Order: sequence, then C-alpha cells, then structure tokens
Amino acid sequence: MTTTNGTPQRTLRSRRVLTPSGLRPADVVLSGERIERLEEWGVQSGSEVEDLGDLVLMAGIVDVHVHVNEPGRSHWEGFECATRAAAAGGTTTLVDMPLNSSPVTTSVAALEAKMNSSSGKCWVDVGFHGGVVPDNAQDPEVLDSLAGSGVLAMKAFLCDSGLDDFPPVDRAALEVAMPVLGRRGLPLLVHSEVFGSSPVPASSSYASHLASRPQECEVRAIELMIELCRATGCAVHIVHLSAAEALPVIASARREGLRLSVETCPHYLFFCAEEIADGDARFKCAPPIREEANREALWRGLDEGLIDMIASDHSPCPPSLKALEEGDFAAAWGGIASLQLTLPAVWTEARRRGVSLEVLADWLCVRPARLLGLVDRGRLAAGGLANLTAWDPDVEILVEGEKLFHRHPLTPYSGRRLRGLVQQTWLRGEVVFREGELVGEPRGRLVLRNVGHDESAGGSS
Repeated sequence: MTTTNGTPQRTLRSRRVLTPSGLRPADVVLSGERIERLEEWGVQSGSEVEDLGDLVLMAGIVDVHVHVNEPGRSHWEGFECATRAAAAGGTTTLVDMPLNSSPVTTSVAALEAKMNSSSGKCWVDVGFHGGVVPDNAQDPEVLDSLAGSGVLAMKAFLCDSGLDDFPPVDRAALEVAMPVLGRRGLPLLVHSEVFGSSPVPASSSYASHLASRPQECEVRAIELMIELCRATGCAVHIVHLSAAEALPVIASARREGLRLSVETCPHYLFFCAEEIADGDARFKCAPPIREEANREALWRGLDEGLIDMIASDHSPCPPSLKALEEGDFAAAWGGIASLQLTLPAVWTEARRRGVSLEVLADWLCVRPARLLGLVDRGRLAAGGLANLTAWDPDVEILVEGEKLFHRHPLTPYSGRRLRGLVQQTWLRGEVVFREGELVGEPRGRLVLRNVGHDESAGGSS
C-alpha cells in the first residue's frame, strides 16, 4: 500500500502499543520515515502488516548522557560499538558527552573532528554536547560560536573530571558563560560535586570510596547551580544525581519556578552500597553508588517528579583501567558500562515498585527528548519519527558481558537476572536490530540543533 504521494506504507500491530494516550492495542501505520497515524487494532490488512503480538511497542529511548570516547579513545568504546549496543537496547537516539574523547568537544574544530569520526559508523541517531571549560567560559565569543555550532547542550564540571584537558569551572566562569547559553536557549548540564578540600583518597574498601564523595558535596554544588540559574536565567540540568539529600533543595527550586531539571542513572536505582564488595572496582563511578535507603529515596524522587528522567551515563574503559587486580578504588577509572542494559535494569526495579510502562517511557523517552528540544522523538505519535522499539517486559534475561555489543564485556551487571528483552528496533521506519542481530548497514544520522535537518552519520539516509 502507498500514500497519495507514492510513499510506501507499512503497519506495525501490537496488543500493547504505548501511545500518548496510554497503553492499548493498535495498528501503527508508517509512511517513509515517520508515523503517519494510529488505527484501531486489526483495521489494517495486507502483506505490509507486521504482527508483534503482545510485545510492547513504544518510542525508542532517548539517552542524553553517553560517553562514546571517539575520536582519540575509540579503544575505550567508539561510535560503532556504542551505537550497536544502543540499538540492541532499544535506544534510537543518544547524545555524546564532550569527554572522554580526544580532543574534548570544547571548540567548533573539535566538534567537527568528532562528527567526521562518526561518519559511516552509527547504527542509531547521534547528537553532541559541547563542553564548558575555563578557557572558553571566559571568552563569550568562542563559547557562543560553539553553542551555535549544532550542539544540543553544554556540559561543565564543578570538580576534577579526571582529565587534564577538561578542567572544572568556578562560579566566576559560570557567571560569564551562562548568560551566553541562556541567549542561545541551550541548557547547561552540570556534574554537580564541590569539595571544600581535596577528596579523601579511596582504597580497596568501598566504604572509603563512598566516604570520599559524601552527599553534602552534591548538595552544595546543586545549591550553587540553583543560585546561578536564578541569577542568569540559563536552564540548568543536573546530571547523574546520586544524593537523595539534595531532593529538598530541588523541590524548593521547583516551587520557585526555576528552569532546573534533574536526571539519575540506572546504577543508582539498581545497585546499593551494601552489596558492593571491597575491591570490586567495576562499581566505581562518580558520584558513587550509595546506600539502600538512599536508592529508595531516589525512586521516591522520581515518583514525585523531583527527578525528571533517567540516562545511562554509559562510561566504559578498557578493563585494565579498572584496576581490578589491585582492587583499588582510588586508582580505578570511574564509570559504569550499561548502554545496552538501561531498559531492563530500570524496568526490573520499576516493576517491583508498581511503576507503569507509561511512566517508564516518560522517564526514558519523553522527558529526555523534551529537555533537548527533540520534538519529533520520544513519543509514538502521528507525525513523529518512526524510531521505535518492541520488547517483552515479562522475559527474564541473564546478563553475560561477553554477549553485549559494548566494546568491552566488563560491567557490574554481569551475572544479574533482569526483566525485559528487546526484540526489535526501528530507525526511521527501517529495522536496525532484530532478535539479537544487527540488520542491514549503519544508517544513523547526526542530530544537530538549528540545522534544519539531520546530517547523515551512517551509510545511508
């Protein structure tokens, strides 16, 4: 069947389609790269109908926080491996952080190098965040140029990032930079930890790692960002919140009507400090995974709307950098590899707490797309891009690191049993992943702000 303009139509049918009005049986009619309309279940007929049975059909996940690490550190991950893992996990749009690539994305030239490096490799759509560092934060012209180059947001650290070429910014630098971003309409993403002195060195003891980055470091940093948000009018997004003690401060800012949004990550919602063995540096990340009571408070923060969304903060590295033989949390690189596992990790814990599929999609798809102004993503609705995933929320899976599509198999989820299996992923109406295998060739595109169209990042468009 074709539309009046000759575009081929295909229909995806499921008894569990996650629509803007809720979960219901439906026929989803695709026309070219977009969703043309939703029909009652069983209305469509013919050879172009694909019956998905009881699989949940929903918009593809939009992950606003991924470290791809290319160019310069593609041996850590890279565009090809990262986007393969994304497609296998139901993520159809990911946004790459300005570090840990080399060069870091703090200039237009570095952004262009990153876009060139991604060419022909991407299995899903990819956007980019720019970086705010002392050098460009104090030069409004340079910062404005980067902010207008197509990046979707800007990212800053308030503490040591672990990389010399991405140093932290202080209040004075942010007071210069944030008005520039505000005029551009770009949110500032902030790693929010500040230390009164150097962090206490960690050791093989997980308790020492936890003590080295106490909750008050996040609370003080978020208080600072709320002050600057109020003073400058620049939208602020707190990345990877781990400290539940910050929730009352966030609630106060919300009541004030400030442009503040917050994300947390699957590892803060799934793991807890009590179950992490000394020396198991697979779990090292910053901020750290905290106690069980804190985890439960984060879930309440999501339920109450104080935390807006969930992003993976996928931050892999070669296994040698995790210092597993030494078991030294101080020496280990901090970051959790989880891009392919976001959906099952979050759903496993969400379903135990009675969270609906509609709310899950709000956290993983709708709100992340809204944060970055990606109006045609994150919702399965007429007119939107046909970036979709079909998955079984009832199947239990055993995580085996060596079977993941990440470059390295190392992940703290290895050996865990999770609920939720992605069966199929579509990018602009074309299947890119089906039943454990990538399909076709990379056809992902670059998602650039204010460009007017998506630039090709894959082999075809």
